[in-house]
Amino acid sequence: MESSPTVVFTLNFIAIIPLARLLGFATEEIALRSGSTIGALLNATFGNAVELILGVIALKEGLIRVVQASVLGSILSNLLLVLGCCFFLGGITRTEQKFNVTAAQTSCSLLALTTLSLLIPAAFIASTPDDDTAESILELSRGVSIVLLIVYILYLLFQLKTHTFLYEDEEDETELPSTSLSFSIASLLVIAIIVSVHAEYLVGAIEGVVQKWGINETFVGLILLPIVGNAAEHVSAVTFAMKDKMNLCIGIAVSSSLQIGLLVTPTLVLAGWAIKQPMSLFFEDFETVILFASVLIVNYLIGDGRSNWLEGVLLLSSYVIISMALYLYP
Repeated sequence: MESSPTVVFTLNFIAIIPLARLLGFATEEIALRSGSTIGALLNATFGNAVELILGVIALKEGLIRVVQASVLGSILSNLLLVLGCCFFLGGITRTEQKFNVTAAQTSCSLLALTTLSLLIPAAFIASTPDDDTAESILELSRGVSIVLLIVYILYLLFQLKTHTFLYEDEEDETELPSTSLSFSIASLLVIAIIVSVHAEYLVGAIEGVVQKWGINETFVGLILLPIVGNAAEHVSAVTFAMKDKMNLCIGIAVSSSLQIGLLVTPTLVLAGWAIKQPMSLFFEDFETVILFASVLIVNYLIGDGRSNWLEGVLLLSSYVIISMALYLYP
């Protein structure tokens, strides 16, 4: 007996919620032992590994627009939805929350570079005649992807080696880890695999849900899929914000967006090159403008190293406005 897409979607979505909480616990245990930088990086990496695998599978089937939509949707959900929830829920009981200004500004600069990598192909297409631009865009995208991957490796060197002091939370002597480091890492790995299985069933049920509920596919690709795919990271980041661990929370939300922009997207472009699929960094103009505006508002809000509940409302409002536009987008 085959279950209806709605049942599969709902049950898997419910199953991800407690798993997300466990993933957050494992991340916090690792962060207590090895510092917030490694904890946040591991959380973002395990969350995005699922998207990378699903992206390569979709590329093999030639679903380039689906891959582009899910990549852009993940960046938007992390920057606006997750960060907005963190600022709002963390700030309700406090006047303001503080995090490292230098680390936040470095992240802003890298987000700007990510946006630039998508703006240039869009500008290239807009300012040249229609004939014979496809091959040029592919070559440009592959060259830019190599540059972005090199930048990501250098960013890791900056974050984990030369400037680690910028990314660490202040010492919290009252809280001690309750499990061993090896157990925490093993838990993180196992839970991430289980989450990825549930996420895959969810993704499989999406098409049926779209037909049954009559929802726009662009809306599903850019809004629903990323919320589902990143549920684990969302819960972790919000939990840390409510505990006033803002460096860890921003590390998860912003690092995840950076990882998608500087690692996942270029890797998918190069994977497309290897398997002869024309995956490029040219996204639709409408989507590129949305990303540019989102990064701009995030830059304004995190650049001062302070946050409050109203800033959370601004980010969540931006996400709602974008969601409405995508829902009505033909």
